Amino acid sequence: QVHLAESGGGLVQTGGSLRLSCDATGRTLNTYGVGWFRRAPGKERELVAAISVVTASGTRTYYTDSVKGRFTISRDNAKNTVYLQMNSLKPEDTANYYCATTRGTFTRTYDYDYWGQGTQVTVSS
Repeated sequence: QVHLAESGGGLVQTGGSLRLSCDATGRTLNTYGVGWFRRAPGKERELVAAISVVTASGTRTYYTDSVKGRFTISRDNAKNTVYLQMNSLKPEDTANYYCATTRGTFTRTYDYDYWGQGTQVTVSS
């Protein structure tokens, strides 16, 4: 049975940092594309960052424009974990963040299948 668990969220001041973790059981993450999504109250779900499946040529990453240069997605294959390092956080980054996996196109939201429950990130001004 597949289970994705996010952790690392919390309350941080503007300019602070957090590192989110997506831990998986029942699924080997380096054989899947993994995305970090967020949903803020009253807003649609947004793909924030994604990392492609591991291939012989490496991996590719994707970032939505608003987080480029501030967020970094990475894998630890030994731990079967994907991280989202978030620096220079802004109040508009406040949302519930959750990870998901795909065997399809890692930049395409509707290709994702299994989803975690999420972890709340709140950035105070």
